[in-house]
Amino acid sequence: MGQEQRVVLVPRTRAARLYGVPEAVEPYYCNYGVNPDYRLQFEACGLRVSGVGSEGEIRIVELPEHPFFVATLFLPQARSTAASPHPLLVGYAAAVTACREARARLSLTQP
Repeated sequence: MGQEQRVVLVPRTRAARLYGVPEAVEPYYCNYGVNPDYRLQFEACGLRVSGVGSEGEIRIVELPEHPFFVATLFLPQARSTAASPHPLLVGYAAAVTACREARARLSLTQP
């Protein structure tokens, strides 16, 4: 606990686009993980693995068709500051803003 681990970002995923680099080091505060036996079932249902540990263990997943569904086994806010916000939190804020603007446009066109 209280350790840092490398996360390799899977190309052409939302996480990889947001980070803008092929890998990152993230803080972990637990020893939990995703059972790798379920990876194929997750992916068959649309959940995409977008970040893995150094031994291929699942670290980030996302739903590509969702406006912003990204789940991590680390805490992005742990290394985020006002001066240097975490890339996933920046992406989340952008998705919220886009959704809000889309709703505002929709309400303007509704009678």
